[in-house]
Amino acid sequence: MNPFEERYHKLGHTLAPVSLKQCIRVNTLVTTPDALKQRLEAKGVQLTKIQFAENGFWIDKSHFAIGASIEYLRGMLTPQEAAAQLPVAVLAPKPDERVLDMAAAPGVKTSQIAACMKNKGELVAIEKNNLRVPALKSNLERLGVTNVIAFNTDASKLIEWGLSFDKVLLDAPCMGNYTQRDWLQKHDLFELQRNTKTQQELIRAAILMTKPGGTIVYSTCSLEPEEDEYIIDWALRQFPVRCVSTGLSVGVPGLTNPLGRRLHKDIGHCRRIWPGQTEGFFIAKLVKQ
Repeated sequence: MNPFEERYHKLGHTLAPVSLKQCIRVNTLVTTPDALKQRLEAKGVQLTKIQFAENGFWIDKSHFAIGASIEYLRGMLTPQEAAAQLPVAVLAPKPDERVLDMAAAPGVKTSQIAACMKNKGELVAIEKNNLRVPALKSNLERLGVTNVIAFNTDASKLIEWGLSFDKVLLDAPCMGNYTQRDWLQKHDLFELQRNTKTQQELIRAAILMTKPGGTIVYSTCSLEPEEDEYIIDWALRQFPVRCVSTGLSVGVPGLTNPLGRRLHKDIGHCRRIWPGQTEGFFIAKLVKQ
């Protein structure tokens, strides 16, 4: 038995093959869900509304590549996995706020934040990997984002700049999950120790840069407690933050006793989305006291 399969069984999940449907998010800076749906359906594209993602659609059938369409090129839509649309929805950024996206490339979630803010307020996007910056720049330009300032730097060092934010999105670097091609053959459990240290450094920085009463949303596409619930448990015990409800109905509550380790009871407010209709995801919402 694969070591990941064994641990998922202990966590209450059965590892099984998953075939994910293509998803898009409507860019409301450019168009509306109804207008885009009508436009694509007139070209023979079959769509289904994603019930748990406000501006999301499943692509049921299309005789052309959505990513090469005129609608894509004009910034009316962007491919975005269904579960990946949820962290920004939980963050709920507003037009009059200062918002930080700590791991921004390739810019899809950044553009979603900008759409929620209606291109107003202040949006700061950070990307550490300089090789990923061109993709960030390209997507933000294509999607018509104008309220963002992007930096190629280490987000964990941003505290030194003396900035503070109303809301922070930390979609943290992680191992990913088994819906990705050959994932089970490429990864092992030894990676978790390295990732955990980085994630702790990033969430520490996120909390320190958030104003009192402000919101931090932590998310990963990992299924490993070491990258998910354990990080939130560590943050709750180290910093003046509360873990509160995400407001999501999709998924299951965060695990408060994973792999025999008892965690803070409020971690039950998190959402753990096992692969199935969508890819695996973990989302936590923290409020700074």
